[in-house]
Amino acid sequence: MKAIRFTTYGDPSVLELAEVQKPIPHSGEALIRVAATTFNPVDAAIRAGVLQQQFPLTLPHIPGIDVSGVVTAVGADVDRSLVGSSVVAFLPMAANGAAAEYVTAPANLLATAPVPVPLSDAAALPSSGLTAWQALIDHAGVYAGSRVLVNGAGGGVGGFTIGLAKHLGAHVIATASPRSSDAVRAAGADEIIDYTRIPVIDALTEPVDFVVNLVRTSPAELAALRDRITDRGALVSTTTPAVADASRNVRGENVFVRSDAQQLRNLVSLLDRGVLRLDVSARYPLAELPQVHALGERGQLRGKTVVQIAV
Repeated sequence: MKAIRFTTYGDPSVLELAEVQKPIPHSGEALIRVAATTFNPVDAAIRAGVLQQQFPLTLPHIPGIDVSGVVTAVGADVDRSLVGSSVVAFLPMAANGAAAEYVTAPANLLATAPVPVPLSDAAALPSSGLTAWQALIDHAGVYAGSRVLVNGAGGGVGGFTIGLAKHLGAHVIATASPRSSDAVRAAGADEIIDYTRIPVIDALTEPVDFVVNLVRTSPAELAALRDRITDRGALVSTTTPAVADASRNVRGENVFVRSDAQQLRNLVSLLDRGVLRLDVSARYPLAELPQVHALGERGQLRGKTVVQIAV
């Protein structure tokens, strides 16, 4: 089968198109004919070698932590009725990923793919949707009537964070550049701060109950945002470490997304019902994954980028 892999850590040029052996599902696993994967900043960080301690790899390695596709076979101890199902999943980060025609995945991580979108576009949901769910529900505890600032709403996680916060009944303030403002507005943001025109801290004239930080910023800038959070609120960050303010009972919560099939099923249900929407900003063929990594590292990708697999 065809796959993109790297045999050494480095810049996007280490990614190569290769012919590799089709994997075989072991006990507890399903074999998926891949429709698509996505680009995630963590894919680039793993490829560059900066996360070797957290995710030790066996090289060569196939990237791609998101997958959508069709189950074609299962290993022992997996219900055979799963064969033929369209599924999505967030794959284990240290295992071979979905930048290939086929991938194996633990069957207990799979969720039925959403119905209203093409199967290849559904790959945009797993890791980004789960990040939003875990940030808002597991860590922040957002509730109806609360005010939520989504800092960096134009990225792959931002649209899901806005849509889910609105579903929870929150008033959502989103930061975005002009190129992302239409998508952020379509996701349901009540207010938009153009951070290219005015510093976020200056534009935030009223306190908020929660800040969800999705961009890498300085500790000082993040602390300034924390100071605009109401007592007993929370600062939740997926990038720069969040630090609590114990004097006001403002929590500092740091998110590193984990796979959770039940949460993913909940997200699929919300997408099926039209509560959430996918924002797929670009689609590329598998062979162009090195270029996609290069664009991502230069900050030239908006929203979620899907990498389609031709089989």
